[in-house]
Amino acid sequence: MRLLLVGGGERGLRLCRTLAADGHAVRVVTRDPDRHDAIRAAGGEPWDGDPDRIGTLRYALDNVTIVLWALGNATGPEVAVRALHSTRLEMLLERTIDTTVRGVLYECTGTLPVELLSQGARIVERLCRHNEIPWGLLYHEPTDPDGWAASAHGAIAHILSRERG
Repeated sequence: MRLLLVGGGERGLRLCRTLAADGHAVRVVTRDPDRHDAIRAAGGEPWDGDPDRIGTLRYALDNVTIVLWALGNATGPEVAVRALHSTRLEMLLERTIDTTVRGVLYECTGTLPVELLSQGARIVERLCRHNEIPWGLLYHEPTDPDGWAASAHGAIAHILSRERG
């Protein structure tokens, strides 16, 4: 299985270590080339991209089984952060239909307003139902990085066990 990890910071790297130890491949999106060494050390493959510019993620979807949108703690200008959980998320999900993606996991907790994360969850549910792609919602406080990584790992396994439709 290959996971595309968008966001997550240190929590994501912990998940990356766990998945890599299980023999899975993890492609980690980063805007900062200085993070490449940390990503590789965690067993991941760095991908230079920006979730605010979905075009930079187009080829990141190649051979990906699961997309994890872990942006519950995203920072930046309010309009840009809101777009990550609305228009940018929709754009990415619309591009997954003709790819190898068999599941989507969306982070529903974090420092962002509950209303914004709930909106993103509804978008994931709507588009994944429409495209018959299994999905999951990750509800684990990001202040517990090890627990977060374990919850994400379990949610990924659950998505993989579900059948389309």
